[in-house]
Amino acid sequence: MPQLGLATATRGFHLGLVSPPNVVPPKGHVLASSEALRPSSHSPPRGRPFSFPAPSSRHATTAPQMATSLLEVADLACRRGGRKVFERLSFSLAAGEMLTLMGRNGSGKTTLLRALALLVRPEVGMIHWQGVDVRAEPEAWRGRIAWLGHLEGLKGDLSVAENLLSAERLRGVPSAEDRLDSALVAFDLSSLAARAVRTLSAGQRRRTALARVVLAQAPLWLLDEPLNALDVPAQAAFRAALEKHLAAGGLAIAATHANLGVAGRMLELSRQT
Repeated sequence: MPQLGLATATRGFHLGLVSPPNVVPPKGHVLASSEALRPSSHSPPRGRPFSFPAPSSRHATTAPQMATSLLEVADLACRRGGRKVFERLSFSLAAGEMLTLMGRNGSGKTTLLRALALLVRPEVGMIHWQGVDVRAEPEAWRGRIAWLGHLEGLKGDLSVAENLLSAERLRGVPSAEDRLDSALVAFDLSSLAARAVRTLSAGQRRRTALARVVLAQAPLWLLDEPLNALDVPAQAAFRAALEKHLAAGGLAIAATHANLGVAGRMLELSRQT
């Protein structure tokens, strides 16, 4: 478990731990990463390739060390339809860390994920990856994230395998056949690989979309209600894939109404009035 410091609370969100549940912050404070959030005074070379770093200290057996943040979000504010969804939202994530977004409908969970994916523009605030503003290198940033939305974004006339491979080609990966089988096996899709997506059930389509996330091998997963339409075995497969991703040094941010069953931190958003 990473070291936890204290940061001043801001209106509209609360940052804490998913597990253990008995950690309660003092009144007027929230639990946050001990890594201070501030704009970087220097940037690494543009186009810097990403390799998964060692997981943070929560996976270590020795005394915990302060982890270096890969993702830093500071003072973020977003509006939707003229209404402020959240403001002054700040957090950071290091290698191997998971952040679960909780809150009622309309509290901004999906908006935050979309802002991180550069699908909506924040009103103010910064999003940095390894010290670089992600908006300065949008294409490089999109190559570092794997996105799962409410809608799977699959092409109904293509097969399961064709959907996965075409998604990789759009990401600039010309050939992913060598990794396809493992992604299919992870979500019990091998027997459905040649089936057209339009013939699949809702749960099978969701599993296909999750296999696409795994196939991407992106360092950051952005997941909106990942357990939707999944039965118990598929939920277990998702948890196994997520835990493997985190153990390899990946990061994940998930919006959910359910307990994902994976240790990490929690950011609870509240609807602005």
